[in-house]
Amino acid sequence: MRVRHTLTTAAATAVLTALGLVAALPAQAAEYSSALKIKGVRYDAPGRDSNKCSGGNTRNEYLTIKNYSKKSTVNLKGYKVRDAVGNTFTFRNSHTLQPGDYVHLRGGRGTDSDGKNVVYRQNCNFIWNNDKDTIYFYKPGGARADVHAYTKKANDKDGNGYITYHG
Repeated sequence: MRVRHTLTTAAATAVLTALGLVAALPAQAAEYSSALKIKGVRYDAPGRDSNKCSGGNTRNEYLTIKNYSKKSTVNLKGYKVRDAVGNTFTFRNSHTLQPGDYVHLRGGRGTDSDGKNVVYRQNCNFIWNNDKDTIYFYKPGGARADVHAYTKKANDKDGNGYITYHG
């Protein structure tokens, strides 16, 4: 007599995860519990790339972060943004986003402004690659708030250097 053993998909996944045998899910596969999410990225600033602090175009490369909450105001202080190779920016100052509000995290140097919805990285180097990259967004405690990978060819059909993620 043959005995057949069956394992549910959930149980099998739990066992394989515990053993470290499950590959990581694609970046866009997971939704994270965060009011703040990446709305879009201008990964390729218009014009020829120039990271000169005076006259360069790094300020035209930006990440848009939006507060998708219907009720909660969120302070960006302590949130972090990182790319695939580890370039990191941490929001060190208070910058509050009301429900539905957004901020552009721009390259270059400038004065942060709640009223103008802008925070500058105070760094004139580009952070996002023009061909492909991954954008990681972390809460102050280190939990992942959002993540998106992109390739110019697959995600930017009109070639304008801007990709939208969450509406």
